[in-house]
Amino acid sequence: MSTIDSSRLLQMRSSILNQNQALQRAAGRGGASGAGGIGGGVDGAAGTPDFGAAISNALQQVNAQQNRASDLSEAYERGDTHDIVSVMIERQKASLGFETTLQVRNKLLSAYRDIMNMPV
Repeated sequence: MSTIDSSRLLQMRSSILNQNQALQRAAGRGGASGAGGIGGGVDGAAGTPDFGAAISNALQQVNAQQNRASDLSEAYERGDTHDIVSVMIERQKASLGFETTLQVRNKLLSAYRDIMNMPV
């Protein structure tokens, strides 16, 4: 498994968000929510699902799960807790969330490449 540079990942995310905003402007929807448009996953103007907000929400949930797993691991290492089962379960949940996020990213990039390679 190859390692992913976090700055490269953030750069890719920023690029995707910029392209999403450009597509929304081209479609006449504006894109005023920007990169910080974190909500319930629904665009308030038309009541349609907001893809960017849904992805952002999912990434925040994965990040929160990884933080919980890290906190529990540190607590176990300090001796604050002796419940290794809950530590391992939280670490597995974090690992599964990360792997799922990685697979979704790969599918999105593949779909994006397929769309960009379509003849006009």
